[in-house]
Amino acid sequence: MARLYAILLTFWPLCIGLQSQHKSKDNCVFQGDEDTSSFYQGGDVVLGGIFPLHSSPISSLFSFRTKPKPTMYKFFTPRALRWMQTMIFAVREINQRQDLLPNLSLGYHIRDSGDDIAVSVKRSLLIVNGQPERGSGQSCEDTQKQPSPVIVGDAASGISMAVLRTLGSFKIPLVSYFASCSCLSNKREFPAFMRTMPSDLFQIKALVKLVHYFQWTWVGVIGVDSDYARFAIQLFLKESQRFNICPAYVHFYPVVLMQDAVEELVNILKTSSATVTVNFSGESELHSILKECRRQNVTHLQWIASEAWATSKVLWEDFGDLLKGTLGFAIRRADIPHLSSYLRRVNVSVAQTSHFLSEFWEETFRCRLNGSLNTHAHGEVAQNWPPCNGNESLDDVYTPYSDVSQLRVSYNVYKAVYLIANALHDMSTCVPGKGPFQNGTCGSLYQILPWQLLYYMKRTHFTTLGEEVRFDDNGDPIASYDLMNWQRGSDGSLQLVRVGFYDASLEEDTDLIIDEPVIMWHRGEKAPESLCSQSCLPGSRKARQKGKPVCCFDCIPCAEGEISNQTDSNDCLTCSKETWPNQARDQCIPKTLEFLSFQEPLGIILWAFSAFGACAALAVLVVFIMYRKTPVIRGNNMELSFLLLLFLCTCFLIGLTFIGKPTDWLCRIRYPAFGISFTLCISCILAKTVVVLMAFRATLPGSNVMKWFGPAKQRSSVIFCTCVQGLICIIWLTTKPPVAAYNTKFMSATIIVECAVGSEIGFWCVLGYIGFLACMCFLMAFLARKLPDNFNEAKFITFSMLIFFAVWITFIPVYVSSRGKYMVAVHVFAILASAFGLLLCIFAPKCYIVLLKPEKNDKKHMMKK
Repeated sequence: MARLYAILLTFWPLCIGLQSQHKSKDNCVFQGDEDTSSFYQGGDVVLGGIFPLHSSPISSLFSFRTKPKPTMYKFFTPRALRWMQTMIFAVREINQRQDLLPNLSLGYHIRDSGDDIAVSVKRSLLIVNGQPERGSGQSCEDTQKQPSPVIVGDAASGISMAVLRTLGSFKIPLVSYFASCSCLSNKREFPAFMRTMPSDLFQIKALVKLVHYFQWTWVGVIGVDSDYARFAIQLFLKESQRFNICPAYVHFYPVVLMQDAVEELVNILKTSSATVTVNFSGESELHSILKECRRQNVTHLQWIASEAWATSKVLWEDFGDLLKGTLGFAIRRADIPHLSSYLRRVNVSVAQTSHFLSEFWEETFRCRLNGSLNTHAHGEVAQNWPPCNGNESLDDVYTPYSDVSQLRVSYNVYKAVYLIANALHDMSTCVPGKGPFQNGTCGSLYQILPWQLLYYMKRTHFTTLGEEVRFDDNGDPIASYDLMNWQRGSDGSLQLVRVGFYDASLEEDTDLIIDEPVIMWHRGEKAPESLCSQSCLPGSRKARQKGKPVCCFDCIPCAEGEISNQTDSNDCLTCSKETWPNQARDQCIPKTLEFLSFQEPLGIILWAFSAFGACAALAVLVVFIMYRKTPVIRGNNMELSFLLLLFLCTCFLIGLTFIGKPTDWLCRIRYPAFGISFTLCISCILAKTVVVLMAFRATLPGSNVMKWFGPAKQRSSVIFCTCVQGLICIIWLTTKPPVAAYNTKFMSATIIVECAVGSEIGFWCVLGYIGFLACMCFLMAFLARKLPDNFNEAKFITFSMLIFFAVWITFIPVYVSSRGKYMVAVHVFAILASAFGLLLCIFAPKCYIVLLKPEKNDKKHMMKK
C-alpha cells in the first residue's frame, strides 16, 4: 500500500508538468513531500541519473492515521556513491573538452533509487519532470531543477523495466549501466532502452561454457525472485541443455529474506550432492544466505558468481572463508584517469554540502556531522556517534567508494555519459536540410525532444579510453567479460585475479579462454567434481537412469563389435567390417586375416601330403613305364593306367591351390581345375571298368563288341566325359564366377579370406557331375567284380569307389558346417583322401606283384583261375 501511495503521488507532478508544456501560463504545483536529496547541477542539457545508494528497505506497518516516516534502509552502498561521482566526473570532464560539445554545457540531476521500484519510479519522474521550488508559483520553464531528456540508470533489471514502462510512452531514453536482463533487449516492449552493460544472454553463454569447461554436469542454480534472476536462470537452463548440464535444483528466494526462507534454501544446498552452485543475485541478498551457511557448517560449496556480485569486496570481509575460490564473470574494467583524485577530494567541508556525502562520511568514520539526517538503519545509533573532528581523511581508511582498482560498473557509467554526449555532439553537427528527420530537419538542441536524442544514441559509436564502443540493433554493447577468481592475499584481503576472459565477438570455439593453473580453488589444488554419476570411461556408454535427469546414468560396456573412444559417450560406435574392438573397447583395430597359409602347421601338413601324393603317383608311373612290357601292366589297359596316374598326380597338386591367400584369379582356377582333374580320373576309371566288363562279353561266341572299345574309343570317351565337365565350368565362370571374399559374418574378430563360389548351382553341378561319373563307375565295377580273371581290376575299382563315396559323402556335411580355413582344409583333405584311395586301391596291388612278387607277373599265372 505504501508503494502504491508513493506512485500515485508521483504521477501528479508529471501530469501538471506535461500540461505546462502546452499552457505556459499555468503554474507548476508539486504534490507530495519535497525530496531534496540529490546531486544537481544545471546546464544546457541536464542528464538524469538513478543509482541504488540504499538497499533493503525496512518494512513497517502503516496505520494511515498519521504521516508515514521516511523509509529506513538496512544498507548504504559506498560503491553506488562512487558510480554517482563517476557520472559527475564524466560530465565535468566533457564540459572541459573543446572537441566534444564545445558550445553546449551539460548538467546532471542524480537521485537515489533505493533499489526499490516505487522509489525509483517516483524519482525518475522527478528527474524528467523537473522540480519546482515549493510554493514558488512559477511556471514550469522556471522550475528550480530542469527536466532531463535522458536518464542514466538503473542498476537492477526489474527496476529498469518498471521505469521504462512508466517513461516509455514519452520515448524518454534510459541508459543502464548495470541492468543485464536479456528481456530488456525486446525493442517492441522497451524501445527507449539502451545500456553499456552486456546482455545476460552473453553472460549465460559464458557461465554455461565455464561449467562445461570443468565438466561440472550436476550444478545447483539459485537466484533472487526478480526479473533479472528469473530470465537469467531460464536462459541458463536452456543453454545448459546443449552441453548436457543438469540442474541438481533450481530455487528462487524472496528479495526480503526471512529466516525460514533462508533455512529452507540452505537445507537444499546442504542435502544436495552438487558441490557447485551458480547464484544470480546481488550482494545484499547473498549476505543472509552465507550467514546461515556458516551457522549450518555448509562450507564445501564452490560458488559461481553472476556479474551482479562477481567483484563485490563487501562480502569478502565477513565471508572470505566461504567465498575463497569463487569464480565469476565481471564486465571489463578500465582505469579512468584522475578519477581517484576526484573521489578523494571529499573532506568534512565537502561532505556537509550534500546529504549523500554526509551520510557516506558518517558511515565511513562512525562520527556525526552537524545538521545531517542519517536515514540508515543505524540512524538511531548514529545519534550516539561522536561528532566528527574534521581530521578524518579517506587516505586513512579503506572504503569501496575510493577503491578504483576494479572500475567496472563505474566504467559503464562513464561510457553511458559519453554515449549521450556523443549523440548530442552528432545532433549539434547536423546540417539543416540533410538531417535524418522529416524534410531533412535536424534535432533541436535548445528544446530537446527525447525521441530525437534516442535516434542519435542508437546510431552513435565512439572511442573512449582506447576502447571502441559500438551497439547492436537492440542497443546492447558487444559483450566482453573477465573471468575473476577470488583469492586470499598475504594480508588476508580479497584479491580479484583475472584468470580468463570471454569475448562474444570471437569464434564459438575460442570465445572462452581460461588460464587454469592460476586459479585458486575453494578446496584443494584441483577443480572440484560436481557430478550426479561418475563419468563413463572409454569402452562404455551411458544408460540413463529411469525417472532421473540425463546427467544421472549407469555405465554399460559396449556390445561386441562396438567401441566408445570418448568419456561419457551416449552411444557406442560400430566398427567397420575390416576392424574389431581391442580389449579395452576404446578403438577399432584391423581384424586378423584368416586363410589356410603355407606357414601354419595345418597348411604345412596338407602341403606335405599333397607333395607326397604327387610324388607317389609319379613313382608308380615310373614303375609302370619300367615294367610296361610285363603281363600285369599290359593286361590292365596300360594306356589308361598311364593317363590315370598323370591325372592323379594333378589331383594331388590341385590341393596346393587351396593353400595360401585367395585371389580372384586363384579362385577361378581352383574350382574348375579341381572339377576337371577329378573328372579325368573318374573318366579313366570308368573307361577301364567298361573295357573289363566288355572284354568278358567279347569272349562269347559271335560277339564283336570289342571293336567299339578300342584304344581310340577309350580316349574319346575320356575326352567326352571331361568336355561335359569343362562346359559346366565355362558356364559357371562366364555367369557368376568364384571370387576372393572377405567374410566377417561368422568370426567377429577375424576376417576370413575365402573363395566365394559365386554361383552355388555351378559349384554343386561340378561336384554332382563327378558324383554321377563315380556312381556309373561303381555300378560297372560292381557288375564286373566276379569275372574269372585272376587280376580283375573291377574288385579294386569297386573298393576305390567305395572309399571315394565315403570321403565325399562325409565331406559334404563337414564342409557345410566348417568355417574359415578349416572349411578349406576339409576340402583339401577330401581331395587328398579320395586321390590316395584311388592310387592305393587300383595301383598298390599291381606294384606289389611287379616289385615284390615277380614270379606272378607272367601270362600263365594271370590266366590261372
